[in-house]
Amino acid sequence: MSKQFINIVEIPILYDILDEIKSFLFFKINNFPNTKKFLQNDDNKNLENLNSIIITKKNNKELLYSDRVDIKNFILVEDSPIRIGQLLDQINIYLIKKKYNFQSNLNIKNYTLNLNSRVISSQNKNLKLTEREIDIILFLNEKKTPQPIYNLQNEVWKYTNTLETHTVETHIYRLRKKIKNKFNDDKFITSQEDGYLI
Repeated sequence: MSKQFINIVEIPILYDILDEIKSFLFFKINNFPNTKKFLQNDDNKNLENLNSIIITKKNNKELLYSDRVDIKNFILVEDSPIRIGQLLDQINIYLIKKKYNFQSNLNIKNYTLNLNSRVISSQNKNLKLTEREIDIILFLNEKKTPQPIYNLQNEVWKYTNTLETHTVETHIYRLRKKIKNKFNDDKFITSQEDGYLI
């Protein structure tokens, strides 16, 4: 899952405060001085982004009644002084819930991958995966081109000099075999001249 972030709309003082302590935060902060800029922002084509929360004032009717955003993505604050500690707790709870929900329903090809339970499902069949198998699937799914073994060594195994190429090949072979046996699918991970691809 990519880095989570919050969009602060029409609360510049809140942005300034959080910007000062950003090295202690586990999310990215975007500042929008007005609602129109937020709604027109090219980076905001999908305002339903699972990683995003919008913080604005309760009286921001233009944003609250927009059909481009879901009320579930809002944290609304009063005009009165904001308790930063309580707000950070609220932000963290929202982001944890979003991350959990995202990890419960990741669609890859004709499958649903649940990262929380490490189960891949299709047509009422479930297959338990190891953490390494999940890492392989996530890495290959993120890429649009075949990935050579050395990329898997570097990115999934965080390559050490002692890692042999057959370790990667063995893991992928076993994963492909498990999926073939459970779902009768030998095309989930394909082996191509340039590497492996989902």
